[in-house]
Amino acid sequence: MPEQRRTAREVLALVTDDGTFAELPPPARESRPDGPLAWQGYDASRARAAERTGEEESVVCGTATVGGTRAVLIAFEFGFLGGSLGERTGDRLEGAYAHARAHRLPVVPLIATGGSRMQEGMVALTQLQRVVRQSALTRAAGLPQIAVLRDPTTGGGWATLGAGADVILALPGAQVGFAGSRVRPAGADPTAYTAEAQVAAGAADAVVRPEELREVLGMWLRLLSGTSRAPTAPAPADQPPPAPTPTEHPLPAAVPAALAPAGLPATGWAAVQRARSPERPRAGAYLDAYFTSRVHLGGDRCGGTDPDGILCGFGEHQGRTVAFAAQTGVGTRPAGYRTAARLIRLADRLGVPVLTLVDTPGAANDAQAERQGAGAAIAEVFGAVAGARVPLTTLVIGEGGSGGALALAAPGNTWATPDSYFSVIAPELAAAILKRPEAEIEHTADQLRIRPQDLVELGVVRGIVGSTGAGGAP
Repeated sequence: MPEQRRTAREVLALVTDDGTFAELPPPARESRPDGPLAWQGYDASRARAAERTGEEESVVCGTATVGGTRAVLIAFEFGFLGGSLGERTGDRLEGAYAHARAHRLPVVPLIATGGSRMQEGMVALTQLQRVVRQSALTRAAGLPQIAVLRDPTTGGGWATLGAGADVILALPGAQVGFAGSRVRPAGADPTAYTAEAQVAAGAADAVVRPEELREVLGMWLRLLSGTSRAPTAPAPADQPPPAPTPTEHPLPAAVPAALAPAGLPATGWAAVQRARSPERPRAGAYLDAYFTSRVHLGGDRCGGTDPDGILCGFGEHQGRTVAFAAQTGVGTRPAGYRTAARLIRLADRLGVPVLTLVDTPGAANDAQAERQGAGAAIAEVFGAVAGARVPLTTLVIGEGGSGGALALAAPGNTWATPDSYFSVIAPELAAAILKRPEAEIEHTADQLRIRPQDLVELGVVRGIVGSTGAGGAP
């Protein structure tokens, strides 16, 4: 069951710091009798909605701090004609986004809507194009957008303000889907149209309980707004600021310290055995040691998640925001690579340095992975890494298996722990391809030169980190 349906003012009180909300003045628009379609009775419906809710439109826009971070908030009032979007709604949304860009503030839509307003016909539907344009300009300005899905979030409001946000949080049990309850096919499974289902499908990042929403939203805002990019002068409302120059790029993320005992493997096979040891520290331990706080992205926005194969998100390290994509020691699935690519692109747009932890025997190679586009997903990560303007730092913490590992490695800034290896292919598979007997696997591992010290000598990695990190690392 969905949580209590709150009014716009109630949800603003739920998430904002006390006494900080200041409403933005609504843009002026000349009134037309019964709207653009002269829909009989429309003015009367609006008047009744205003009397019932105390609002003049279906959205309330303003600025406030959330957990200490200032933002522009857009709260939908579902009691006003089902939170529907019309011309005047579009005016308010456009004004809110323009204000955010002018003052370099993140945008937080708190959505509860049934879609576009039928009494305004196609004029109402085209407001979605206005909203998307404003969102695109805000994205180009390097400002984060974090949506909160309330009950219900359907129609064009979900397909623009909701699904188009950088990060998507949802309240428990909220109805979320493009098709509202009255327009779905007969017999459609209602559980598919929920916040929980959208998170499971990778279309939203997390379900957050109301009592935790201010803290969680505040952490996301602090991390995504606390970049080291130099501020720029405000751009005109209809144009994004120029792309950041190289001098505005942040410093690379510091290389994490190794969590395993020092000492290098004597042979290639010994390196493989150390990397595969169940006692070896994994990604979770490295993230816990590196970050004082962190939040996680929850999917690839294409219908998939890979929570067992890769952890992606943003964290705070020594007062700086760092994005991370950390493989967990198993085969990474296509959804995991797409989530990593999504993370890198978002970090690049926000000017946040990226840390990747490489630890996989290789990309998942079963039939399902092929059907889900394994090659295209890996290519997407390679492209995101190659095209990133922000610096990337990589630490190989375990197995570095073939292209499935290399896709996440930063060219020229990859480091290795003493209990890791990096190989063109696993020694067993290399021996099989070369038609060598099983007894030749260990010798093949030596020939591949996959030990950390071999990788340094070959120029594949910059160095081997110790318990205090990399002495020469940035």
